[in-house]
Amino acid sequence: MPEKKNTGTSYETIMRDLKARNFSPIYILMGEESYYIDKISDYIADNVLKPEERDFNQTIVFGSDVSASQIVDSAKAFPMMAEKRVVIVKESQNLKGTEPLEKYFKNPVPSTVLVFCHKNGSIDKRKKIIPAAQAGGAVIFESKKLYERELPGFIETYLRQHQATVEQKAAQMIADHVGADLNRLTSELDKVLISLPASDRRVTPDVVEKEIGVSKDFNAFELRNAIVQRDIYKANLIIKYFDNNPKAGSLFSFLPMLFSYFENLMIAFYSPNKNNENAVAEFLELRNGWAARDYLTGMRNYSGMKTMQIISKIREIDAKSKGLDNPNTPPGELMKELIFFILH
Repeated sequence: MPEKKNTGTSYETIMRDLKARNFSPIYILMGEESYYIDKISDYIADNVLKPEERDFNQTIVFGSDVSASQIVDSAKAFPMMAEKRVVIVKESQNLKGTEPLEKYFKNPVPSTVLVFCHKNGSIDKRKKIIPAAQAGGAVIFESKKLYERELPGFIETYLRQHQATVEQKAAQMIADHVGADLNRLTSELDKVLISLPASDRRVTPDVVEKEIGVSKDFNAFELRNAIVQRDIYKANLIIKYFDNNPKAGSLFSFLPMLFSYFENLMIAFYSPNKNNENAVAEFLELRNGWAARDYLTGMRNYSGMKTMQIISKIREIDAKSKGLDNPNTPPGELMKELIFFILH
C-alpha cells in the first residue's frame, strides 16, 4: 500500500521531492492560482523522463477531450524502455465522471506518475475522489491566490532566485501596478531581469519606471505613502496625475490596496504594544518590523473612529464603482471623493 500523504503540502516541499526524484503515483494540483500548478506540472513533464523516453511514455491530455476511463487505461499501461510513465491531465476541472479514477486510486500503478491540473477552483474535499486519492498515496496541492500584502515578498524572493535584489519601493511599485496574477507578474519580472547589466543586479524605482512604465513619483506606492503620512498636497498631485493619465492608475486598482491598509490599521489599534514595530509586525503577521512602520504612522495620523469611517467609505465607493446607487459618476470622480474623505 503506498504511503498516505496529507493535504496541505507546500509548493516548496513538492519541488524538493521532485528534484530528489521522489515521485508520487498521483498528483492533484488544484486552486485559483494557476502559476504554481503550471510550475509543478511543467517540471514533471520536463524532468521525470529523458527526452528520448517521452514519445512512448508521456501522455498529455485535456479534461474536456478524454473520459476518466481513458485516463485510467493510460495510467495502467506499463512504461516502455523506461522506469516511469507520465500522464498529465490539463484542465481536469472539465473532466466528467470520476468513478473509474476513484477505483484506480485505491491501487495505482507504482511506475506511473498521474497528474491532474484542476484550475479555477478546488475540488470539494468531501467528494470521494479526495480521500480515495489520499489513500493511494497522492500529493494534493491547493494553489491559493496571494494576498496583496504578500506580493512584495514574492517579488523579492523571485528576483533573489535569479541573482538580483530589489528596493522596497520598487517591489511595491511592481506589485501595485501588475497585481496578483503571478504569471503576468513573473513575465514582467523576467523583462526587468533581462534589462539588468551583469555589473549591477539591483532593481530600483528608476529601473521599474523604465522597464515596466510606472512613474517613480506618481504611482500607487506614493499615493499610499501620502495617505499614510496624511500629506494632502502630495496626494492631490498624484490624483491629478492619474486623472490626466488614466493608464497610470485607476480607482479599481487602488481600492483593494487602500482597503487592505486601513483594515490592517484597524487591527493594529488592538495590538498589545502599539508603539513597538516588531510587536505590531508580529500582531499583523507581517514579515518584519519595518513593514509595520506605516501602521505606527497611521495610528498617529488617524484615530480608530476615523479608520472605521474610512473603511465604510471605501466599501461605499466600491459599491458605487460597480453601479450600485450610482447612475453616472465616473471612477475618476469617485476616486477624488474617496481621497478627500480620507484626508479631511
